[in-house]
Amino acid sequence: MPPKKKPKNVDMKLNFDFYNVPCYNLANFLLGKLLVRRIGDDILKGRIVETECYLGGEDKASRSFGGRRTTANEPMYMQPGTAYVYMTYGMYHCFNISSAGPGAAVLLRAIHPIENIDIMTEFRGKNCKSKSKKFKIDELGNGPSKLCMSMSIDKETSNKLDLCTSDTLWIEEDLDYDNDFKTVISSRIGIDSVGEEWAKKPLRFYILGDSSVSKRDKQAENQFLDLPKS
Repeated sequence: MPPKKKPKNVDMKLNFDFYNVPCYNLANFLLGKLLVRRIGDDILKGRIVETECYLGGEDKASRSFGGRRTTANEPMYMQPGTAYVYMTYGMYHCFNISSAGPGAAVLLRAIHPIENIDIMTEFRGKNCKSKSKKFKIDELGNGPSKLCMSMSIDKETSNKLDLCTSDTLWIEEDLDYDNDFKTVISSRIGIDSVGEEWAKKPLRFYILGDSSVSKRDKQAENQFLDLPKS
């Protein structure tokens, strides 16, 4: 079970013990928590609604597959709770968090904007080809690179940060959110090239019904159709 909520008069920033768990557990525990980014005097917040687990070792989709260790993926081997930010396609950033286990990390795939949405919209617009595009709230963080754009997370400013001690990027409890949500378990996205076995592993997790999820798996959601409404 994920750690219980703390009283409101206690610092909500999650500590080392929260991250020091197996990758699969951390990917689930992060759902419903708040990703917080401080930029100057501004605090941006987004609720984590979708994650993917990368196990390292035998996981062919992991950047640390086979124990591969390089300067680039070093954060995956650092202590749990370390930010791993890398670039994909030479232009987009992705934000991961190291967990227990060598080379294991969780990719944040989507957030639901909560605080300072106007600033997040401005950041998102700076990275859009069409400068006149108007973004809906659920378009700001509905993908791993989109959430990095909206939260101004990049390799230069955020890679290798210790989320337990950083004052610019961290994860905290969300006391205003009902954690009695349902979690959809599905396969990861965009990794077909690693082969069917690992491409179909159920290692993606998202909050059922949240509009900021990057891609719904309707077949996986069918398991909830006959459940009584809470």
